[in-house]
Amino acid sequence: AVEAIRGMTAEDTTESAFAWSLTLIAKIMVRTLVEGSTVVMQAINTNIEKNLKKAIAVAPRGKRAMELLNITVGTQSISPLYWAIESGSLICAQAMIEDLLTIRADRDNYYFGADALFTRHPEVIKKLSTSAPSLLEPLLEGLIWRSRVISNGYRRVNCYCKHLMQYPDGNPHQALQWLVEYGNPVMISQFTIVLVADLMWTRLVAYHFLLGRCYFLFTLCLAV
Repeated sequence: AVEAIRGMTAEDTTESAFAWSLTLIAKIMVRTLVEGSTVVMQAINTNIEKNLKKAIAVAPRGKRAMELLNITVGTQSISPLYWAIESGSLICAQAMIEDLLTIRADRDNYYFGADALFTRHPEVIKKLSTSAPSLLEPLLEGLIWRSRVISNGYRRVNCYCKHLMQYPDGNPHQALQWLVEYGNPVMISQFTIVLVADLMWTRLVAYHFLLGRCYFLFTLCLAV
């Protein structure tokens, strides 16, 4: 590249400036690779589930989620999960989602990565629906806990769906809107999504909808 610039100009200053810029870019790239080359990132580059599980196995339970969601390179933060999705390492990305949504415990605490996942990536539903639709099912299924104990033909099921209903600031979440735009009838009928839609309708939307219809009928009667 420097030789090409040398053939295009006779000024030594231009050539030196171009060589300096290339050196700076090379140093930045080397620093990024060195600082960001964690065992998790190396496993993602192989796109082998076994390698990812081996890499994350050494992380403590309390820090396991952030190992998969956030690494710092200089002053920038990178999400290994999004890196796996954008680089096409979907096998590792699915393994990461399943690991995040696995409930673990020790003698003092329970650990569940749903809070960390939706806090770091509140738009993860939109990201998956546009870039990796095959990962939507593992994500939504991971939000469901099913008991191993069966009583009278039933077993207890917990659905952790609060992050699909509202943002941390209290505003309504756009998960349903993103899934409608995605346009997959199988996904929109998934148990977690149906539960979210039913709760939103019965607890919030129905009242405002019926109030609006009543006002419409009242004004119609006055007009007649």
